[in-house]
Amino acid sequence: MFRKSAIVLAALGPLFAADPDGVTVHEWGTFTSVASELGEPVYWSPLTAPSDLPCFVNRLPTQCVKCAPSIMRMETPVLYFYSPKPATVSVKVDFPNGLISEWYPRAADVQPKGPSTYERSGRLDWGKVEVGESGAGNFPKDDRPSHYYAARATDSAALHVNGQEEKLLFYRGVASDGVYLAPRVLPDGRVELRRKSQYTIPYAILFENRNGKTGYRVVGVVGEPVTVDPPILGSDVREVQEQLAAALQDAGLYPKEAAAMIETWRDSWFEDGLRVFYLVPKTAVDFLLPLQISPAPVQTTRVFVGRVELLSNSMRQSLQAALANGDIPALAKCGRFLEPFLSMMHATPSATVRSYMNRARDLAAQPPAPCKAAPPATHTDGPLQ
Repeated sequence: MFRKSAIVLAALGPLFAADPDGVTVHEWGTFTSVASELGEPVYWSPLTAPSDLPCFVNRLPTQCVKCAPSIMRMETPVLYFYSPKPATVSVKVDFPNGLISEWYPRAADVQPKGPSTYERSGRLDWGKVEVGESGAGNFPKDDRPSHYYAARATDSAALHVNGQEEKLLFYRGVASDGVYLAPRVLPDGRVELRRKSQYTIPYAILFENRNGKTGYRVVGVVGEPVTVDPPILGSDVREVQEQLAAALQDAGLYPKEAAAMIETWRDSWFEDGLRVFYLVPKTAVDFLLPLQISPAPVQTTRVFVGRVELLSNSMRQSLQAALANGDIPALAKCGRFLEPFLSMMHATPSATVRSYMNRARDLAAQPPAPCKAAPPATHTDGPLQ
């Protein structure tokens, strides 16, 4: 049975012991997609929200990679390292069907160098990663708020990488693959869930936020297709957060890691809309994102959450009314999912709505503001990006 006290446990201190024989590695991340009326993933690009990442994060140059249509957005994978003594490892991750768009600390090598050819075969090689002691370090921070910093609230070791210090290895990207669940909204409002591959989904949960009223239904394992009644909108959002935190821990994350992941995505995961969260099987993660660490850790845990956004019947009605009335605030509630939803509805936006969408698209494509001060550096090692 899933523990409902996961978030509370996270505040009690470290609930793990570093393996006395070597390095332990834990990773979490999110695969975000949008489902069509038939449950299949659609190509989509976000209209809103320029990156909330700190200014010091590295990015592919010249173009807004994430503005281009993709099937899946790999959002904020982070790698944590734990070791009973200082250690040095090499770390590399491949993304055969995608592009890595942002990362930190700086890498020894990134492929491809830019998005101009749109070659979908990404690789990020940090080279030598020095694993230090657990606790605080001289980590960079800019003068703007960011969800990025929530990921540091763990007991993981400080890392020294290519002249920069951080408590984790961070990266993001986009891909034409990586969706393992196909949910669709039925005419009566129920949601059908079916897997898209040979992988059984170990855990799924249906969540809805409709104008601030929230509800959820725990589905559990998805092997054969299953049909779920719509959530009853009477739950406190903290309940679903506890359910998710417990599921993340059961999948192998430490309590503070699970709490850090939920805190990172607190605004986005639980915003207005209907969506399914599911745990991506580790074998699928290893296939999609081959990770190479040398010397090999004594344990590597990778916990990724799939998020599939759905166009509910009630949201369809709201969008139809908003389009008829030119109600921009109502349309804006869909955020980055507005464009794929309107495409599914075969809607023809008015001039006013098109103007809003164009402005939002331009804002999303703007490059981040430069750092006012350079992040701290300790040493320089090897060719850098």
